[in-house]
Amino acid sequence: MRTTWCLLPVLLLMCLPSVAHAARPSDMVEVNAWDQLLRFVSLRDEGVRYLLGGSLLLGLGCGVLGSFMVVRKLALAGDALAHSVLPGVVLGFLFTLTKDPLNLFIGAVVAGMISMGAVTALRNTTKLKQDAVLGIVLSGFFAIGICLLTMVQGIPHADMAGLDHILFGQAAALGPADLRAMAWSTGISVVLIVVLYPKFLVLSFDTAFAQSLGLPVRLLHHLLMLLLTFSVVVAMQAVGVVLVSAMLITPAAAAYLITQRFHRMLVWAALFGMVSGALGALLSFLDTDLPTGPLMVLAASAIFAGAFLFSPREGVVVKWRRARHRSARVHRENLLKAVYHIHERENFSLEGVTLLELAAVRRQTIDEVQQLVKKLEQRELATRSPDGGMLFLTDAGMARAAQLVRNHRLWELYLTNAADYAPDHVHDDAERIEHVLGEPIVRELEKRLDFPQLDPHGKPIPAVASKPA
Repeated sequence: MRTTWCLLPVLLLMCLPSVAHAARPSDMVEVNAWDQLLRFVSLRDEGVRYLLGGSLLLGLGCGVLGSFMVVRKLALAGDALAHSVLPGVVLGFLFTLTKDPLNLFIGAVVAGMISMGAVTALRNTTKLKQDAVLGIVLSGFFAIGICLLTMVQGIPHADMAGLDHILFGQAAALGPADLRAMAWSTGISVVLIVVLYPKFLVLSFDTAFAQSLGLPVRLLHHLLMLLLTFSVVVAMQAVGVVLVSAMLITPAAAAYLITQRFHRMLVWAALFGMVSGALGALLSFLDTDLPTGPLMVLAASAIFAGAFLFSPREGVVVKWRRARHRSARVHRENLLKAVYHIHERENFSLEGVTLLELAAVRRQTIDEVQQLVKKLEQRELATRSPDGGMLFLTDAGMARAAQLVRNHRLWELYLTNAADYAPDHVHDDAERIEHVLGEPIVRELEKRLDFPQLDPHGKPIPAVASKPA
């Protein structure tokens, strides 16, 4: 269902009679990349200043508003809103037959609010899910906008208005009037979010709690949608209605991956949005064959890819390395535990354990055991005989081995006593939990179990704290 709705705008675009393209900021000049970079950094060109200023304002507004959309699980609302403002833009042009930024802005805001009102009405009066309602509104308003845009192209001098660029962006043609409109809309959005931040925060994470506090939930929701409309209209001029949702969601999604505090997410999302806008503008300025809007989206996607791979908590690479280190630690500790069991079986009369015996107990090859023994030696938990065939645990190694066995047997006893597990059903669970039990939890287990001496199988629990008198 969702895929079908997403394909509808693409099919409607195919009906446009004109060839779609995105504007570029340096079509008129062909020089080498180094000269272009100097021109861009120096900001001596008026067009570059407008381009960079508009890109930064776009990134700021989209990053901040997109954060609320992400945490409220309304990412599709931004896409629907972006497509829904198209008829308002065309009607704003038809009002004066000039591309006045104020008229276009007002038309887009009105269309956006009407579309969000339609979404709310359909959601409250039908059994349709949120994604279905958004798909209906998205495709319907976008179809109206394309029909109006096609009609406008038959009006004399309509092509001069550049309305066709609304679909794919026109960052290269931003002027002072456009920049002023973007600055006002972004400024109003940021100020209102700062002033009403506590209310928006409660609304975004717990609507029921916001209602219990007496907050005007409906009013705050519509105000947030209005501010989202502002951001959509701002971004639409640079990246177009087709890609505007990417600038709303991608920087915010990247920020969502790297922090767990919402106020920090807002800052990171705004920063990622502005960096994406600046990078897109720079890359487009360096290469005359590449449009600005799509490059902004690609820059934001690259930032998201970096967060996806290397985020301190959620990054795929970080998780992989963490899992690898955890697995290596578990293997080392299982070897320590095996050494302890061999000593326990012989009443701790042995000085050392042969690697061949360890390999047999662990059901591993001698090479695998030797690799684990090297890791234990590096951590000063064990030493080997001169010929390498015997393993001796150091005091620290024996203490850690005893701790693991204690964790294992205490957990088995806890499961049989507190959870009524059968004694022959607790081993596998204890095998997993023994590596993560901290000392405070172990002490609490000892206290609850009345400082036991034996596990459910009658084996002694090592290093149990003495029962207080």
